[in-house]
Formats: sequence, structure tokens, C-alpha cells
Amino acid sequence: MEKDGIIKLGALVAAGAALAGCSGQKAPARPNIVFILADDLGYGDLGCYGQQYIETPNIDALARRGMLFTQAYSGTAVSAPSRCCLITGTHTGHSWVRGNHKVPPEGQLPLPEGASTIFHDFQDAGYMTGAFGKWGLGPIGSTGDPLQQGVDRFYGYNCQTLAHSYYPDHLWDNDDKVILEDNVDEIPYGQGTYSADLIHRKSLEFLEDAVAQGKPFFMWYPTTIPHAELIVPEDDLIQKYRGKFPEEPFAGVDQGMPRFRTGGYCSQEYPHATFAAMVSRLDRYVGEIIDKLKELGVYDNTIVIFTSDNGPHKEGGADPEFFDSNGPLRGIKRDLYEGGMREPFIVQWPGHVPAGIKTDLVCTFWDMMPTFRTLMGSERGTEGLDGIDLTPVLDGRPKEQKQHDFIYFELAESKAQAVRKGPWKLLHLGIGTDEERYELYNLEADLGEENDISELHSAKVAELKAIMEREHVANHTFPLLPGE
Repeated sequence: MEKDGIIKLGALVAAGAALAGCSGQKAPARPNIVFILADDLGYGDLGCYGQQYIETPNIDALARRGMLFTQAYSGTAVSAPSRCCLITGTHTGHSWVRGNHKVPPEGQLPLPEGASTIFHDFQDAGYMTGAFGKWGLGPIGSTGDPLQQGVDRFYGYNCQTLAHSYYPDHLWDNDDKVILEDNVDEIPYGQGTYSADLIHRKSLEFLEDAVAQGKPFFMWYPTTIPHAELIVPEDDLIQKYRGKFPEEPFAGVDQGMPRFRTGGYCSQEYPHATFAAMVSRLDRYVGEIIDKLKELGVYDNTIVIFTSDNGPHKEGGADPEFFDSNGPLRGIKRDLYEGGMREPFIVQWPGHVPAGIKTDLVCTFWDMMPTFRTLMGSERGTEGLDGIDLTPVLDGRPKEQKQHDFIYFELAESKAQAVRKGPWKLLHLGIGTDEERYELYNLEADLGEENDISELHSAKVAELKAIMEREHVANHTFPLLPGE
């Protein structure tokens, strides 16, 4: 570990800038950041988290070279609100977006004008910012347009629903609609442009452009993989897995059917093999990003973070039970049980983040904003944020790391709340329905949340219920409690 750790980076940058002004010396370089966000990848879908069937050598190597978290949580259990928590530093009881609410003609509920995002922070600090993949936080031209939220370069899907198709008829390059000429009905589905490959190439170009301009960069890479639909190009990855697993073909939405390319999932004869190939394809992308950073000479000064937006899905023929995608956890996407929101989380920064370390620190998506502010040397505080700064644990000083007193989640679509404090976790399920109930678990004794002990610990239930009531601030666009 270097003598001057991450926590001192802001002071070093400021001191270096002053020194440069007096003597012509260069200020210490601030770290670049690449944040890779998988879509619906489960806690157990990677080799370094116990996966037995799918090969993920590049991500596993990332974990060996960096720090692997075993108690990291996404924002919540579906895409849009989870991403909102990540880029605004707030939990779902306070955030603007709390569900996957559609807005015509193409997109989801927009972040409001004046929202403070990590992209604004990085822009203000002189970083070049990019987002490549799935946005889902406001239509093009709205207040939630990536260009209105601090993103210099966006390429990918604006709308989550259209992102169900890996062979879409268009993508967005900033606010320009890019028509994919070979993704038309006259060409058999699956033989045109695979969107994830195209978006990946654009992300590598962004890295080249940022380095050529001599700017530090923040690249957010919210890939669509391995979200359904299940489909990949016919190449070595699918050939490696086809015939390896038992298969039950999935009958989906194909050419000529309603919702084709507009939200439906295509048919798939080999769903197991295809899902495995998609995860391995994402792993290949990660390896190519690492290779590009090395080629550009910025590898040593780039923090690479890998995680997922929520738990594994069971859509389009996906089978999380077969792959044990949630590992020892209960629940999948849309559940506030652990499997719906406890995620793989890996951080690598050569020479700064200790290599080969596992940590059981409880951390969340809303911790990213205060952490990034420290890393970039920002003088902005944490007022209005729900997260904690993670740089002490990343810097190899876990004893100095602040801990969460509690973490809170809600999900409008599922009518559910959850709060964790220490090993205790309370769920409030079926809110406003005939099945409304509370469940209490001790995660140290019962990681799989199999034994509800709420009747045995009424005082603990009352304590955690009080946190739920305090942390939920009504949001009438996404009503959670009756009467909102």
C-alpha cells in the first residue's frame, strides 16, 4: 500500500495544483473510473462468487487483483430505481425514481431538472463523462436525458423496454437516433447488428477519445447483458456451451407477433447455453476494457468497478435455479429478499486497493456518490446523500471505515419495504393487500431467510418498523403506502 492513500487524494490534488501554479510542476493525476454495471446478473453467476457452470476468467482475475465484497447491495430489486440510487447517492425512500414507470413515446420517468448526479460531479471536476448501455432515467429531450444529467457522451438504449431486444431497429448516440439498417424484418432475427457488441465498441472509442484529449474520465458501462431476451451471435461462446446442458426450449415473441422488438422476448431453443454464453460474453467485454486501458497507458491509474443492478431474472427462458444464480440467497429480481439485491461487487485499482482481499463490509449503491467525491478531490460534502465514503476500506484501512447504522429499501411495484440493521433484517411485504405482513430474519444465523422470527423478537420488529416509517418519504408518482 502506498504511503499516501486514497483518502488523502483530494488534498494531494489541491496541493499539487498549487505547486504547479508556483513552479510549473504537474499536479498528481486523479484516478479515472470505469464502472461496469451488469443487468440482472445474480450474486452466484460469477466464478469468483461460486458459479460452477459458466466461465468468467476476466472478472475472476479482476477479483484476484482487487477487492471482492460479500455484502454489497444494489439500490433495489429492479433497474430504473436501482440506477437512480447509484447516480444520485440516495436510497429508494428518498430518491426520485422508485419504479420502472414508462413514459411515452420511449423511456421511463425522467430525473427532474436540477437533480444532482455523479456525472455532474465528475464534469465539474474536469472529467470527461460517458454512459454506454441502458439508461432508463428519462426520455431523450426530457429533464432526464443523459445530456441534461452530466453525461458528455451517451450511446445505447434510452428505454428499458426496447432494451429487451438485442437486435433493435435503433439506438441513441447522444440525442441522435441511429437506425440500424440490418436489423430489419427482411433479415432473419439474430443475423444483424448485436447491440451489446456495438455499444461495447463505442465504449472503447470513448476511452481512446478521453485519453487523446488528456482528460481524466468517468465511464459508466450499464450493459444490457444478461437481461432477457436470451440471444447471442453464432460464435465460439455459444458453440462452447451448446449441448453441455439439458435444455427446454422457450417459446417467445418472434417476427410478425405483437411486441416483437418492442419489449417481447424472442424464442430460444437453447436457453441454458445462451444464458451462459451471454455471461461469458460480458466477461470477454471486461477483458477487452482492461486490455484497452493497458494499451492506452492508463491502466495503473484507473479504478475498475464491477457489479449488477439487481438480482437474477426468470424471464425469456432464463433459469436461475439451474445455475444457482442467487447462490445461498433467497429471492430473485423484484424481491427484497437478499437474492433480489445483494450483488457481486469488485473494485480494482493497482497499487491502491489491496489485491486478493474479501471484505464483509455492508455497502450500497448510494455509497458511490460520496466515495467518488473523495476520489476526485471534490470539496462537496455529503449533505442530502444517504451513503458513506468507502475509501478507507478501499485504501486498506478497514478499522477506520465508517459503518452503516442501517440500510433501507423499498420497491413500488412489489409493494415492499426492507431495512437491515446489523444482522437483523425486517421485510414489510404485500403492503395494502390482504397478504400484508412483516418478516424478521437474522442474516448471521439464517442467510437464506428461511425462518421468520418476527413473533420471537417484537422489540426488534418495532425498532426496525420505526426506521421504515422514518425513511420513507412519500412519492406520489410511485405510491407505496395506502393513501399516497
